[in-house]
Amino acid sequence: MDSLELKPDDRVLILGGTGFIGKRLVAELTGRNIKLRLLVRNPSKVPDAILKNKNIEIVQGDIVSGDGLKEAVSGIHTAYYLVHSMGGKSMFKNTEFAKMDKDAAKNFISSANESGIKRVIYLGGLGETGKDLSEHLRSREEVAEVLSSGIPLATVLRAAIIIGAGSASFIMLKYLVERLPVMICPKWIDTRIQPIAVGDVLAYLTECLLKPDTAGKQFDIGGPEVLTYREMMQQYTEAVGIPRRIIFRAPVLSPHLAAYWVDLVTPIPSGIAHPLIEGLKNEVICLDDSITEYVPIKRTPFKEAVQIAVSEKIK
Repeated sequence: MDSLELKPDDRVLILGGTGFIGKRLVAELTGRNIKLRLLVRNPSKVPDAILKNKNIEIVQGDIVSGDGLKEAVSGIHTAYYLVHSMGGKSMFKNTEFAKMDKDAAKNFISSANESGIKRVIYLGGLGETGKDLSEHLRSREEVAEVLSSGIPLATVLRAAIIIGAGSASFIMLKYLVERLPVMICPKWIDTRIQPIAVGDVLAYLTECLLKPDTAGKQFDIGGPEVLTYREMMQQYTEAVGIPRRIIFRAPVLSPHLAAYWVDLVTPIPSGIAHPLIEGLKNEVICLDDSITEYVPIKRTPFKEAVQIAVSEKIK
């Protein structure tokens, strides 16, 4: 494992470095003096703090088209793959997102195979494989398979709902609870979920980079509690100090109708809400806790994660 150890002069590539997880990971790794490179479509949208950081290189390109990939992967030790499309403003534009994600992963792994990258770290989604797996979660599994098929050793972290300011899943939860004192919800409100605080996700991502023995392995990551979506909504009210909500279950409410409903009462467009809601039909809990053998962190309780998220300012 010595050859996989990250050395001071090694550079780490982050794909998706301006997204919800990516921008936080950039801050975490630069705080540890780790040299980074970001592949971005539009450098003009990169914050000045990143552009001025001497330890961060910016390469313009697009992983879907493959533009800039060869330059981005050159001389890289480890690459973080944090790219995943959720769909457009309308659910009717979602039909191609899974194919686009798979093609992007193939583009990357092809370039990585030629470049000598040692490791890939991918943040995917929990959910057991099978015919009933949602398209959104199935896409994440397909990307994990592509990334694991290459020469670089892949570390796959699988998470359910991530609790943090800026997370689409958290925004949906927040607005549903805060705007609707009475809710008629589909049957997925009783699906079991193991949410995780964004700070814990960052800890796992960072420590996996620093611990070579996590290479080539897949880990389920989650918080300390398994909750239904109904319990998450009620615990949210307790965390922020608002009255408990009255929730009715309506099994006949389809994902399409629920997505439009979410679109009306939250800032989440139906095109993003639909894959999120469809994914809620699947139980997403950790089936193994082997990550604790490598990264033994103190996991953040759900209510505490909510309190941190609602008090955090999105940068």
